[in-house]
Amino acid sequence: MEKRVVLAVVLSFVVLYLYQATFAPKTPRRAAPPAAEHAAGSTAAESPGQPAAPPQGGAQAAGPAAAAPIVAAVADTEEHDAIIETDTLRAVFSNRGGVLKSWRLKTYKDKAGRPVDLVPQTLPDDPKPFSIKTGDAGADARANAALFRTEGGAPRRDPQSGAFLVRFEYAEAGGVAVRKAFSVDPRAFTVDAVVEASIGGSPVNVSVVMGPGPGDVETSESNRFRMGARANLYREGKVERYDAAALDRQPVMEGVMRWAGVDDHYFLSAVLARTRNVRVEYAPRRTQDAQGKTQHTFVGYTVNLPGQAIDATFFLGPKAFALLKSLDAELVRAIDYGMFAWLVVPLLNALNWVNSYVGNYGWSIIALTFLINLALLPLRHKSVVSMKKMQALQPEIKAIQERYGKLKAADPARQKMNQELMELYKQRGVNPASGCVPMLLTMPILFAFYSMLAYSIELRGAPFILWIKDLAAHDPYYVAPVLTGLSMLVQQRMTPQTGADPMQQKMFMIMPVVFTVMFLWAPSGLNIYWLFNNVLAIAQQYFTNRLLGPARVPRPAAERRPAKKGTRSA
Repeated sequence: MEKRVVLAVVLSFVVLYLYQATFAPKTPRRAAPPAAEHAAGSTAAESPGQPAAPPQGGAQAAGPAAAAPIVAAVADTEEHDAIIETDTLRAVFSNRGGVLKSWRLKTYKDKAGRPVDLVPQTLPDDPKPFSIKTGDAGADARANAALFRTEGGAPRRDPQSGAFLVRFEYAEAGGVAVRKAFSVDPRAFTVDAVVEASIGGSPVNVSVVMGPGPGDVETSESNRFRMGARANLYREGKVERYDAAALDRQPVMEGVMRWAGVDDHYFLSAVLARTRNVRVEYAPRRTQDAQGKTQHTFVGYTVNLPGQAIDATFFLGPKAFALLKSLDAELVRAIDYGMFAWLVVPLLNALNWVNSYVGNYGWSIIALTFLINLALLPLRHKSVVSMKKMQALQPEIKAIQERYGKLKAADPARQKMNQELMELYKQRGVNPASGCVPMLLTMPILFAFYSMLAYSIELRGAPFILWIKDLAAHDPYYVAPVLTGLSMLVQQRMTPQTGADPMQQKMFMIMPVVFTVMFLWAPSGLNIYWLFNNVLAIAQQYFTNRLLGPARVPRPAAERRPAKKGTRSA
């Protein structure tokens, strides 16, 4: 019974691993031009990324040569940047188009040790965040390439809120006019944006193009343990996630949403709609290598809100639980903790609490693992005691099973075998389920710990000791997964044998090898947890075995000799 439960636990982790490998967003080997990019009347001229003729202080109307030139009434004559820099953020807005040019998070580094930029710099010709789309291709192209006038010439800081204010304005004589006002909170990584547009003096419905995002830092590293770029939105009380392939088929999402945007494993770019009606059009974007294979996958999105102007808060930052919760209690669900999220959250809070004293997330994982095992010690001890009792009964159980072994499973006479087994358990005071229940109770904790370590950005870039410089990355020398496999093998040999069939025994023999291979590319933090958890289980098993002693296996009744007078039978 207990062996079946252990096997179920192991297979559950295999299923979890296969789920990661199967459902993590994958990119096709060759990039095909998605129909979504040309849907809803979009044309190449509508792309706000690279218009044919950027105006210099003015603009030329697209069309016949005889058309009258467009004259800019409100514009600038030189291109310049509006830079916001604090200890957590470096944001660069450009007056060309009044767009966000760069958004670097200083406390999060990429592989080269540079601050993570949530505006992809490898796609210079793609639209930048806060480009506009009105449905008039010519007006959009001119506005997204125009030199906006920057109010005050540079960002200014609001003394009350601490936010940085940036305002851009562009207007043509009798043509398109656009006003953009941004309020940037570098602590919350938010932008309160107001975008208005008119053509010929009449207000028009405007959409904000956020461009590819959140960046190419994580999408280039997508694997079974690291999620790539995908859509992330909250609609009708439920979080919805779609990878690039699904967005190729259905790029437009509409409805009452709490938020809508794009995320990868650790970062999120989204409009916080606050339960308003939202129309979001997604645009998967794939780059290719020299062989024509997909190299990176990005997902851009365009937001349209009720009314003619855009007035909303945009979040571009890390999926840190405390930060998301401070913005919206439901926004924490943007982190994909899975079905055990209810348990992941207190575990994460506990890990952060321990780390506030320890100061190293690797040692904090070990400390928290020890505390959890200490709390589970009575359950595990009870499970081992039950398994010892079951091991002592194996000869008698086997004798009963052999007597009914030739009967078919559907034969009613086999019910007598179950009755004899239950009678045996009753006589010896053994509950066959008592070894299973404690193990089943620990399974949610194992799965929750797995989700916490796999998706929490707190571990990203967090060093441990020696060669382990990033607990969210795999062990570069594969020492931890190999030690994890060896610890599983030792633990398996120490576990009391309760009569597993040969097939189960073979599966148990290869499981350490399977898990070692599975965990080669797993985050180092997950390997450290699993390894130390096994070490504690081995220590507990050792002391329990010493306390209980070897299992006393009674001889079958047929082998027992009559006891001599004055002695007890064996």
